[in-house]
Parts: sequence; C-alpha cells; structure tokens
Amino acid sequence: MLYKLSAIIEREDPWYVATCPELDVTSQGKTLEEAVANLREAVQLYLESADPTEIHLPSQPPFLTTLEVAV
Repeated sequence: MLYKLSAIIEREDPWYVATCPELDVTSQGKTLEEAVANLREAVQLYLESADPTEIHLPSQPPFLTTLEVAV
C-alpha cells in the first residue's frame, strides 16, 4: 500500500529533525536528505509493525502555510 504523508523538517544545529505529523513519528539526520530518508524508514517501520487499529490517518493531509505577525 502506498501512503502520501507530510514531512516537516526543522534545523536544530547540528541536526535536521523530521516529523510526520499524521503519525507523530520523528527522526533526524545530519543533512536534510538524511533526515528525510531516516523519517521515511521510521514511518515504514511504524506502519509495518503497528496494529491497524492504531493507524488513524486523516482523510486529507494537513494544510501548511506561513503567516506574518507584527508585534
């Protein structure tokens, strides 16, 4: 089965931290590419090992945008 999920990557020196918000799975890497690859592997392992009743995916992926706030 093929899942289309979101990944949020943040820089936390010296690492990149990658999170899949739909599954609350997180991984990290020294490069952006490594963080994404590690997250992909972590999500795959989660989906392979989780009981199907534990997997609650939203019908649509989260909407991510930016906003500006003046203070």
